[in-house]
Amino acid sequence: MGIFWFILIFVSLTSHGDAHGPDSCNHEGGLCRVGNCIPGEYLARYCFEPIILCCKSLSPTTAKS
Repeated sequence: MGIFWFILIFVSLTSHGDAHGPDSCNHEGGLCRVGNCIPGEYLARYCFEPIILCCKSLSPTTAKS
């Protein structure tokens, strides 16, 4: 019965409002996080609204040679 509720909640979150999903977030340089963004990141949008956030870094990452 527990797995039923988990699936129901997951389906509800994926079909809710302005959620774009993790693929869209990762493609644009973001990272999906549960709850809050860590220090040095900002909320860009939601992966699964309203719980899972798409957080992006405040400073651009630099590639090491």
